[in-house]
Amino acid sequence: MGTALVDRLGGRRRARVVVLLACALALNAADTGVIGAIVHELRHSLHITNTQVGILTAVPAAVGAVATVPVGQLTDRVPRVPLLAGSVVLWSLAMVVGGLAQSYEWLLASRVALGAVTATAGPTVASLIGDYVPPEERAGTYGRILAGELIGVGFGLLAGGNIAAFVSWRVAFWFVALLGLGLAVLLWRMLPEPERGAQGPGTGRGGRELAQSQVDRAGVTADPRNVLGMDPERMTLLQAARHVLGIRTNVIIIVASAIGYFFFAGLRTFAIVFVQERYTIGRGELSAFLPVIGLAALVGVLFGGRLADRLVRAGAITARVTVPGVAFAVSALLFLPGLLTGEALIALPLFTLAAAALAAANPPLDAVRLDVVHFRLWGRAESIRTIVRMAGEAAAPVLFGWLSGLLDSGRGSATGLDRVFLLALLPLALNGLLLLRGRRTYPQDVASALESERRYADGPA
Repeated sequence: MGTALVDRLGGRRRARVVVLLACALALNAADTGVIGAIVHELRHSLHITNTQVGILTAVPAAVGAVATVPVGQLTDRVPRVPLLAGSVVLWSLAMVVGGLAQSYEWLLASRVALGAVTATAGPTVASLIGDYVPPEERAGTYGRILAGELIGVGFGLLAGGNIAAFVSWRVAFWFVALLGLGLAVLLWRMLPEPERGAQGPGTGRGGRELAQSQVDRAGVTADPRNVLGMDPERMTLLQAARHVLGIRTNVIIIVASAIGYFFFAGLRTFAIVFVQERYTIGRGELSAFLPVIGLAALVGVLFGGRLADRLVRAGAITARVTVPGVAFAVSALLFLPGLLTGEALIALPLFTLAAAALAAANPPLDAVRLDVVHFRLWGRAESIRTIVRMAGEAAAPVLFGWLSGLLDSGRGSATGLDRVFLLALLPLALNGLLLLRGRRTYPQDVASALESERRYADGPA
């Protein structure tokens, strides 16, 4: 890794953290990318429909939504790096079993096992970022780590599609599984377990002082209802859930994030087959264009986080809520004309810009969750958000697949998918309005979290 790039990532230690955590997210995303790339092969090999393909991507998300409850508890109480590395090993084994499938039911069963371990990434990565990175840098660092999701999806689409075309879709599964086993070894050996609360108040790193000075300057006081009245370490899951769901900004972020991932889940599952059938583009041409869309999304995710951090440093307290709100609205506005046109030369550039805007929303949203919740509740708070997010991810592929068949009027799946994507733009656009409300609640919720951390900074004695 070049010296300049290492410096931009915050030094050698931070660069290692960013790369390894990004790879963990990339691995999870690569699976859905592979499924999206081999829709044709799966339909012909296993004789299944779009709805059944959607179920293959929905099942891991649905199972993960349930599994994330105990994972959130574990994340707040056990070493997180071994937990993450172990889940990657189990994930890889599930992919190997999926590649051996001789029937749709067999493949579906392997996806159930896959979902049981994918839930680990969200809570553990969020908690680790909170303890590795100072608050004023979290949105930007989150952007770099979330880039792993986009790289993973793009890698899965490209590698999965080409391996399936030239060898077999089964080999595509095994190839990704092999990469997973290698990543598990790297996580175990190269990622140190950080001290909990290492970036909290009084660390001497400027961690919370910037946010505190901003809310103080604005005359913002804590909301007594959101200030913890007991040690978060001793809270039950139900007590923790009541607390984090009582934080208005957190609820808004959970809903907005779920809507964004709902749209993204449908997009990554059916975008390839939609573009091929709608615009009569071959796999080779599409493979050449996919890196362009991936690069645009990567730029978006990096730009969104850095922009929000710069605005926060400039005194714009609500920037981490405003930036994703604008990004969601812009993304919907760009997708709309792209879906309405029948010309590939017009649609594909619009889709590229829309993907960049959609990607830009996630890093600031993820940073907000850490800003408004006590650091000893990060794992459980993330597990609650993950339940809602993964429920949306589970519903999207099935709903998109089912509606595409319902709305195609016998004229082919591309027509049905076109209409489904158009309908899905409405909640995406409404996300912008929803986040405007978050701008009003965010400063006070930050102040409340800071007050909670002053009271319970060190956990139980």
